[in-house]
Amino acid sequence: MNFDCAAYLHPPGILCALGDALPEISGRLFAGSAPGMRVTEAYSPGSPLLLGEVAADLPELAVFPEMDRSRNNALLLAAFARIEADYCRLAAGLPKRRVAIVIGSSTSGIFESENAVRHLESAGFWPSGFRYEQQELGSPSQALARQLGIQGAAWTVSTACTSGAKALISGARLLKADLADLVIAGGVDTLARFTVAGFSALGAVSPSRCLPFSANRCGINIGEAAALFLMTREAPAQSAAIRLSGWGESSDGYHISAPDPAGRGALRAIRAALREAKLAPEAIGYVNLHGTATAQNDAMEAKVMAEIFPPNTPMSSTKPLTGHTLGASGALEAGLCWLVLADHDRRLPPHVWDGRPDQELPPLGLVAPGITAPSSLRSVLSTSFAFGGSNVALILEREF
Repeated sequence: MNFDCAAYLHPPGILCALGDALPEISGRLFAGSAPGMRVTEAYSPGSPLLLGEVAADLPELAVFPEMDRSRNNALLLAAFARIEADYCRLAAGLPKRRVAIVIGSSTSGIFESENAVRHLESAGFWPSGFRYEQQELGSPSQALARQLGIQGAAWTVSTACTSGAKALISGARLLKADLADLVIAGGVDTLARFTVAGFSALGAVSPSRCLPFSANRCGINIGEAAALFLMTREAPAQSAAIRLSGWGESSDGYHISAPDPAGRGALRAIRAALREAKLAPEAIGYVNLHGTATAQNDAMEAKVMAEIFPPNTPMSSTKPLTGHTLGASGALEAGLCWLVLADHDRRLPPHVWDGRPDQELPPLGLVAPGITAPSSLRSVLSTSFAFGGSNVALILEREF
């Protein structure tokens, strides 16, 4: 087994509130503009909320087995369609058992179950075509495996908001352990009333644009997204050579929904990622913050960042532009970091907020609009923190 082999990330397939094609997503990311962040009552009747929606047309699922027919799987398949040409080229000649799939998700097909339960309540019977398998957490990875005829490992990670990031780590481990030659890894989560109501019941949802690290922050905006990478041991021949060079995971188990105020688990995860990548904190040219705009998470994360990184390290939360996409967020934000490293103009995602820092938090190097990196970026870090004390840090590096 080659535990020192690289895990290269090919250009991702992404659909989110920023768009559904890499050029438009990149332009809007660096401009700080997201047309998919819209006020709607679709998932909270009578209570308008700002949510991050995907506007793209999704595949018609009528041709797929009933067990695979969910909007979540449609969004996943749409993301795969954007990398399908690369997949066909890389998978050519590979045995199907040497291709693996790891997907992070927390909602799966709960949207279909919501509709089915409403139908049951009104009509007295389940609707035709509803299958409980549509809701199962394993559905995304299994649906994609069936679609592609893949016989290798295929599983779904569901650790709340670290799911997508953990899926990428799993993909790297499969490559390093020589259990696969090609991995499809990422995350997908779709909007549903269940999700919106659950976070609203916690008092964690903001009706207007979220404001990470602001004195006026009052909660998250929920969003939906799919982000998929092809992962190989060999560098891409037709795009920037960007690899997942370091990762760290921890579980502090402090509280079911609140982070450890001291950030001990987050510190362990980030330091483990730096050790894995053999990098000092000063080598990180940009940090994509978890930055949910909840009081406790932002306070913990600001403390951790100030303890590890130099005060001028560029940082931003991209959640005001995408919403918090839950199980997809770790993969989505890794995708946005990939775009940062691939950008020839050295642009950085601005931190979109009201500019009112919380004086009780240590100051961070939050990126202002139009700011560029002083030199070519080589290494970026992305953090994900989840319910139950799950913490993940990813480091992406570009080879020049």
